Amino acid sequence: MPKRLLIMVAALMSLAGVVLAQQQPAGMPREAILLDVDGAIGPATTEYVARGIETAAERDAALIILRLDTPGGLATSMRDINREILASPVPVITYVAPSGARAASAGTYIVYASHLAAMAPGTNIGAATPVQIGGGGSPVGGDQEEEQQEPADASARKATNDAVASIRALAEIHGRNPDWAERAVREAASLPDAAALETGVVEIVARDIPDLLAQAHGREVRLRGDAVRLDTRGLEIVAVEPNWRTRLLAIITNPNVAYILLLVGIYGIVLEFLSPGTIFSGVIGAIALLVGLFALNLLPTNFAGLGLIVLGIGLIVAEAFTPSFGIFGIGGAVALATGSMLLFDTEVPEFSISLPVILTATGASVALLLVAAAAAVRAHRRRVVTGESTIVGSAGEVMDWSGSEGWVLVHGERWHARAAAPLVRGQPVHVVNRKGLTLVVEPAPDAMLPE
Repeated sequence: MPKRLLIMVAALMSLAGVVLAQQQPAGMPREAILLDVDGAIGPATTEYVARGIETAAERDAALIILRLDTPGGLATSMRDINREILASPVPVITYVAPSGARAASAGTYIVYASHLAAMAPGTNIGAATPVQIGGGGSPVGGDQEEEQQEPADASARKATNDAVASIRALAEIHGRNPDWAERAVREAASLPDAAALETGVVEIVARDIPDLLAQAHGREVRLRGDAVRLDTRGLEIVAVEPNWRTRLLAIITNPNVAYILLLVGIYGIVLEFLSPGTIFSGVIGAIALLVGLFALNLLPTNFAGLGLIVLGIGLIVAEAFTPSFGIFGIGGAVALATGSMLLFDTEVPEFSISLPVILTATGASVALLLVAAAAAVRAHRRRVVTGESTIVGSAGEVMDWSGSEGWVLVHGERWHARAAAPLVRGQPVHVVNRKGLTLVVEPAPDAMLPE
């Protein structure tokens, strides 16, 4: 009896545990975290997605929906996002939406990295040819001749083959079409939503998020190597907005903003060195330069372009203080403009400096040069009021004299003086030379000697 009683108690406790396990989640709202990525993929996007995945894990969310609309972006940021998705403890559905959205270039890789891929009607995916190949390179179109479909140089082939291997590996993880993924890289192929569903590029075409959740329910995905069946019924959608840090990062990693910060920083430091004690220009310049360099560290920076910018500013400053008939100034303007165009090593339009910003910055630098040059010309034409040149030729009066030297009064100041001939007290003289603190004087012409 005691043994049978113990077995019955253990069975009841086990049954009670199952009931509690089933009832506890039912009383708590089950959540799906919604992340919105709209625009180019960059460092701020990586920060936002990583924080969203971390938030989902902390809240024990059932699902992450990454609503995506992007023309592409930086390869480094895309790879970071893919690593975050693959390591996520919460399943991630990438949903290309709303209608009219696209998952081009880097967006295609993110769709392939996701545990489940979905598109809204009227969207498209593809054109994943890498355009940031070494210091240049361009997409290869699918309508080109066969001999032109492979990149011509070794670095371009290396980048393309690496991209093909990466996207095929993602396709094999989640059971998607690897052959079309390779075509998207090599031939810049694209597909609309219906064709993407038919060819196995995505698993779902959904009108909206409720439709997406309904179709996703019961599907099996690979989550960190394990098979997981999705339960998406009754999920509460919780949108996670970018925080202030992500918004600030998005602002300073805008290439135009980073470029302006860099110029403001350099000019501020130069001005502080030229006019020590200004403080304001030095402080602002130092802050702007540090923030600008932080942004450059996150962006694909071409250091040759950065060097040309520094050289250009140096030549412009040198022209203002060492007149070279415009040679330094013109060379500096050309170096600044050329370096600005080469500063970011990418062909992604969203991560390039706009031409109007380059022209404005170059024009402002040239204008600064002209203002400095005009100030130098005005200073050169102004009559000198201090220094040795104002003493020589000045008139004075003997205060005390003995032999060949004595003391004279010039410009209201008492000076030690020498003369070739003896002078007398009160005699007018004029200064012909200066040797240190001693003046060389001679009697003023047509001056009457004091009685």
